[in-house]
Parts: sequence; C-alpha cells; structure tokens
Amino acid sequence: MTLKELQSRTGPVVSGPADTGGMTTGSGTVLVVEDEESIADVLAIALRYHRFEVMTAGTVREALGLAERTRPDAALLDVMLPDGDGRALGRELRVRRPDLALVFLTARDAPAEIVGALGFGDDYITKPFNIDEVIARVTAVLRRTRHADVLPQRPPLTYGDLELDETTYSVHRAGRSVELTPTEYALLRFLVRNGGRIVPKEQLLRHVWQYEHTPPESTVVETYISYLRRKLDALGPPVITTRRGVGYGLA
Repeated sequence: MTLKELQSRTGPVVSGPADTGGMTTGSGTVLVVEDEESIADVLAIALRYHRFEVMTAGTVREALGLAERTRPDAALLDVMLPDGDGRALGRELRVRRPDLALVFLTARDAPAEIVGALGFGDDYITKPFNIDEVIARVTAVLRRTRHADVLPQRPPLTYGDLELDETTYSVHRAGRSVELTPTEYALLRFLVRNGGRIVPKEQLLRHVWQYEHTPPESTVVETYISYLRRKLDALGPPVITTRRGVGYGLA
C-alpha cells in the first residue's frame, strides 16, 4: 500500500479491521518521531490500523518527554529533526531504555549512514518508503526484541502524583490506592499517555470505547469523566481539566 493510497483511506484505516497478510501486529506502543506532519500522520494512521498504540513527536525535546512518560516499546525515528540529530536521540533513548526497539526512517541512504545507525539501532528504512514495509519491519523488530511468551514488565505510567501499574492495572494517587473500573482505568490511562494535552471527545470515544462514529447525543465521556473526578479529587486537587467544546486533559 502506498502513502497516497493510505491517505485516501484515512477513515476506514483508523477504524476498520486490519488485513495484515499474516503479520502478527498490534502488540506494543510505538513512538513516532517525525517533523513532517503529513508523514507522521500517515505513519500513525497505519500503525493504529494494525492495532498498535501510537504517540507522535516532532522534535527531540518532545520525544524525550513522551518516552519518559509513556514508556513505548519501539521508536520510529527520523534522522533529521529541527532541534537535533535523530541518531543522537536514538542513543539517548537507548541509554535510558536498553530494551527499547529503535527503527530509523530517513532519506539518507549512504552505506556509511546505514552502518552507523545499525551499530546501535535495530533497523533502518529509507525514504520514500512503502507503508506495508514499515509495519512489517516494526513488527519484526518487536518480535526480535521481546520474548514471545512473556508479558513485558512495564514500569508504571506516571503523571504528577498519579501512578498507573500496567501489569496489575492498579492506580495510586499520592501513594494511595484508587479503585477504578476497567473503563475508568482505560480512560485515565489514555489521558496520562497524552500528558498535558487536551484530547478531543471524539478521540476518546474512538480509542477508549472503540466507537467508529460518534453518536451526537452520546454523553458517555462526560459521565466517565465525572466518575474519575469523583474518585481522584477525593485524594488531592482537581487533576482533570475541561476545554469546553473540545475535550479533556490533565492539569
């Protein structure tokens, strides 16, 4: 599938079932670091289509912050970024997370460039690329770098005084346990993974409730946000913010 074809199918690609041609996909979180927004969007759409969780960054600084908060399983890195070198970013990410899979994505195709990046990375893809090849390579890298029959031990997700344990699905605020239902946990987890960003209601419905089309009268997001606020605000100052007419985020 080409980039043009994928961009023309944005709606179905995001919400439809994946035809992976036999590939096992969707077993991890991928950090996409690409400063060209159109390319980043296409990569994110394709990865989500194959059931990966995706976070995107356009700079080295943003990528380091996201990697610290969200603990991805793999990073797909452009070599040329506006505030630094993607290879240097890859080295820093690998120092912080020795188990993080690194795949470089760049227009540079000189043998010395490829050999240098593969000295500490796991794969190297040159532009222009075929999106199916990108998915296949990310999947293969994750298969090589993780034990197939063992669930990965993930450090807890943190934001402020919130801590989410992705192994036990438990939540603590300021060291005190918070009892959440599975849906409440999934909603809070998505907000934490998006840090201080405002997440549109439609995106929450798509990622937490798997809604393909948003019912105009749906108030399920508002209802569960109120449930979360009631439980979290009992242990500290208000942590969930509302941007009226847009969505929700964390203070």
